[in-house]
Amino acid sequence: MAGVILVGFVGYRMWLVRRAGTPMLLRPLPANADEGWRHGAVHYTDDALLYYRLTSWRTGPSVSLSRRRIDVGRRRAPVGTELEIMDDDFVVTEVGVGRGGRGASYELAMAPELMTAFQSWIEARSPKRARRRPAA
Repeated sequence: MAGVILVGFVGYRMWLVRRAGTPMLLRPLPANADEGWRHGAVHYTDDALLYYRLTSWRTGPSVSLSRRRIDVGRRRAPVGTELEIMDDDFVVTEVGVGRGGRGASYELAMAPELMTAFQSWIEARSPKRARRRPAA
């Protein structure tokens, strides 16, 4: 009985994540050349990118990246064994989160049209000068 419940929960989570998000692969850096990639989906909010790992026990996001602190780095094509889990037209980009490079670093891999949407979401954030300061 416990096995049926477990399979049901995992199946439900996979269905929920795939239905409601943008498919993406993510891995924390540093990582070896072909290790650490996790399938999942992202949800864009006004303040953050929420990454839901496809196979996870968490009810909430596995990773949350603050929109104000995301710094997009270099882009590349998948190489080597990455091509076994990604299409050859995927775009892999480095993303740093935090101030002055002291935060976490990740690589995101997605289809080109999804990279365009991600870049548009980043560029649409308000500039630092336009943000309201909290009331004193």
